[in-house]
Amino acid sequence: MKKVLGVDPGLASVGYGLVSLDGGRARHLAHGVITTAPEQGTGDRLKTLFHAFCGLVDRLRPDEAAIEEIYFAKNSKTYLGVAQAKGALLLALAERNVPAFEYSPLEIKRAVAGNGRAEKGQVQELVRLILGLKEQPSPDHAADALAAAICHGHRAQLRRLTSKKGNHGLHGWERITRISKRERNEKTQNG
Repeated sequence: MKKVLGVDPGLASVGYGLVSLDGGRARHLAHGVITTAPEQGTGDRLKTLFHAFCGLVDRLRPDEAAIEEIYFAKNSKTYLGVAQAKGALLLALAERNVPAFEYSPLEIKRAVAGNGRAEKGQVQELVRLILGLKEQPSPDHAADALAAAICHGHRAQLRRLTSKKGNHGLHGWERITRISKRERNEKTQNG
């Protein structure tokens, strides 16, 4: 069993979600948010996030982390704040020797909902179903963090499946593409 901490970075609010992954099954362990006060200066907000997140990582003891990549924001000030917060979170994980994997919002939605353009409500409902929760996880940032952890579980399972013996060292789409070409060639030759 592996514990994965999903993280949805932000300067005002950081969502987190901890799931255990055992084979193809994901089980909910915890979720929530860390918030900062808007009246604090940026430096103080980053310090608050860093120390609170360090305490969280120490308490939850994840094996790996999945953090959402920053998508383009219309407001450059918002983008900069999220980027700074993400840096503080990545530093906290690195200091605790927790490997961090980054996934785009599109990848996370695709892993959870099968569609990279899924609506936020759809993703939250599927997170609820996948983890067997009675209600949709809230707030939104925590639900997004749980989705990132689920995405990481799917990706890790795909990496394991494509790297098993007999796959001739090929990984992911490269292996699938070569198998498809081989099958096509066999069909052409046979007939």
